Amino acid sequence: MVNRKRLIKTIEKLIALDSQNPPGDERKIADFVGAYLKTLGLKVKTYAFSDKRVNVLATLKGNGRENSLLLTPHLDTVPAGKNWKTNPFAAKISGDRVYGLGATDCKGNLASLLEAVNSIVEDGVKLDYDLIFAATADEESGSSLGLIPLLERKILKPSAAVVLDADDFEIVVTQKGLMHLKVYIRGRKAHGAYPWLGVNAIDIAAQIIVDLKKRRINYKKNKYLRQPTINVGTISGGDKVNVVSDWCEFELDFRFLPGESERKLLDSLKRTISKYTKDFRVEIQGIQAPYSIDPGHPLVKGLVSAMKDLKITPRISGSEGATVITFFKLRNIPAVATGFGTESCAHVADEYACLSNLYKGAQVLVSFLKNYKFN
Repeated sequence: MVNRKRLIKTIEKLIALDSQNPPGDERKIADFVGAYLKTLGLKVKTYAFSDKRVNVLATLKGNGRENSLLLTPHLDTVPAGKNWKTNPFAAKISGDRVYGLGATDCKGNLASLLEAVNSIVEDGVKLDYDLIFAATADEESGSSLGLIPLLERKILKPSAAVVLDADDFEIVVTQKGLMHLKVYIRGRKAHGAYPWLGVNAIDIAAQIIVDLKKRRINYKKNKYLRQPTINVGTISGGDKVNVVSDWCEFELDFRFLPGESERKLLDSLKRTISKYTKDFRVEIQGIQAPYSIDPGHPLVKGLVSAMKDLKITPRISGSEGATVITFFKLRNIPAVATGFGTESCAHVADEYACLSNLYKGAQVLVSFLKNYKFN
């Protein structure tokens, strides 16, 4: 049975363990999680792909031999920053809220999962499959020292996966793809008093950006996602106020829907730039493909059923941002994301989670895990 007092003690201990990223050091929190799971009789392994960057894996063996289900929250948090009214590393409980860095993202979800596993072991439940527990490093900086190498090296190879990194009992079944680009524009220098003698790269960049922002994007609507977007994240150029700039660089963030091609987006961007200059270069900084899973998949149906059994209204939704579920797509592993944090509380000063949600979340996980069927 899920123990509320034990769950509260766990989230308090997790918040006290500094795992800010950057700088990036998950050793203390990984030690706590590993020790917790060992006391439950699970076989625990740790993997570090860089100094101090520790991932914790454990398996709860079931009756079956063929299937395995992965549940994975992350260990790291963003930096605390300033303007906290309370100590970000000393959990403060006020009413139904627990304040502290990572309370929502993602230590609350981690605490709920630990309590769920504890409850299953305590009750002597034998699952019909192997449950894989993976608390990963480096999620806040792209997962290159966490989930990505664990999957690439086939250390993790589950039949299906649930990512615990969402809010308010949402079930994320689709998300936008992203493409990050840097555009380099070259011009020709001249004295600022005689701009007609040069080619101003900043002026060219400005024309390109205005054109991109005015462009109508044709797309097929998605019931869970907003329209595709383009954001100009940074821009810099020029050497001095009285010199015609011969260089300008700006970065673009494209978010696109399932079914759209990043290659077509890139070709369209280059055509737009070519209208204003031939002297340019586009550097691809990163691409993450969009993701979607059938809302009728057993992962979704199982979570919906578990939530409804506990009188919780599930929210099937899409993610505008890039979560780690896309990394499973590359390996043909079905995945969804869910979680029990509090909306709009991640990455803010005085971050909090609702204790009632974390408690119900642990109950949802127990019900889901006990009843999950792969087909």
